[in-house]
Amino acid sequence: MNKSAAFSVELSIVIPLLNEEESLPELTRWIARVLTARGLSYEVILIDDGSTDDSWAVIEALAGQDMALRGIRFNRNYGKSAALNVGFEAARGRVVFTMDADLQDSPEELPELYRMITQDGYDLVSGWKQKRYDPISKTLPTKLFNGATRAISGIKLHDFNCGLKAYDQRVVKAIEVYGEMHRYIPVIAKWNGFKKIGEKVVQHQERKYGVTKFGLERFIYGFLDLASITFVGKFRRRPMHFFGTLGTLSFFFGTLLTLWLVGEKAWLAWHNLRARDVTDQPLFFLALVAVIVGMQLFLAGFLGELIQLNGPKRNDYLVRETLR
Repeated sequence: MNKSAAFSVELSIVIPLLNEEESLPELTRWIARVLTARGLSYEVILIDDGSTDDSWAVIEALAGQDMALRGIRFNRNYGKSAALNVGFEAARGRVVFTMDADLQDSPEELPELYRMITQDGYDLVSGWKQKRYDPISKTLPTKLFNGATRAISGIKLHDFNCGLKAYDQRVVKAIEVYGEMHRYIPVIAKWNGFKKIGEKVVQHQERKYGVTKFGLERFIYGFLDLASITFVGKFRRRPMHFFGTLGTLSFFFGTLLTLWLVGEKAWLAWHNLRARDVTDQPLFFLALVAVIVGMQLFLAGFLGELIQLNGPKRNDYLVRETLR
């Protein structure tokens, strides 16, 4: 039996948007033309992230003409991650896609991405805009961001932040996206056990309508989120391994330094040599700080373990298959 038969549609296309009233009619017609020509059933979920223009009125009009279109409207602007998370929850397709609403992502890529998920067995396929039509003020920070993410995560993708991605439905139903975490969905997927992550060179088009929502502050928040997601992915269920290790190293460093200072003082006194008091030496205060910090880190590990032990999802594991 065809796997897609168990799903309402074969493709769900989640499109977050903010003030994109001009591009929506052209984008939805383009998607319909491409997928209808290939006989693929689909739904388009348009997430209005607090637009201040007539985007929602356009969505209402388009949905009235095309039953494949669905709309979700936020009361205010919550950000792209929030829009994607809500879209993932609403998606009913065998394969779930994300793409931007500004016409810079081409719907012509959707059939091949769909094939890579359903036939090649990828859990996630990310687009790679090898040739970009963005200013250097955007492309240069993006390269630095992608390089750092590759080094930390071990995922060999060229463009983590490409809006055009395809997912097996199991992936989007297993993950939660918040803050600025939409940049790190491949990393989140990997930590959840979805390790077959691929990449496809996709066409990047010049912006036709509207203005970019890009800001340099996104990279500051992005790197902070990368540190957060790396820590949570590795130590969420065993915080003592992180805090306890650092605390133990710090405590023993401080203790050994203190013993060395005391021993040095005793040796000099034994040989009737002049020696400063231990408390007069700067190294003593460094040792004291190391001991105190070590104890605090160790305590943080215990508290983390207690919180994890009493958490409602302490035994919440993703089960892929069962027999009988």
